[in-house]
Amino acid sequence: MAQYDVYANPSSSAADGIPYVVVIQSDLLDALATRLTMPLAVLDVATKVPTALCPVITVKGKRLHALAHYAAPLPAKVLRRSVDNVAAQASALVSAMDAVLSGI
Repeated sequence: MAQYDVYANPSSSAADGIPYVVVIQSDLLDALATRLTMPLAVLDVATKVPTALCPVITVKGKRLHALAHYAAPLPAKVLRRSVDNVAAQASALVSAMDAVLSGI
């Protein structure tokens, strides 16, 4: 399980609006039983979101908002098979977390 791997949302009740989550936790913490994730929401669900907190990330050709302010740990065991990796878009995700933590 690599940093910036994308997984189908393990919560079937929320998967319509938030189809994916991305692991933002460092690979150095793989021994932990959880992974810090950021939800990836379809654009129409997250229409009025602050750009600094919610950058647009492309997963499998689909444009989604990364919701940094909803970052949360998930048990690693519920993240089954990666569907994509968005390491090329890491700077947008890191900047969004910086906005959550420091306001910039």
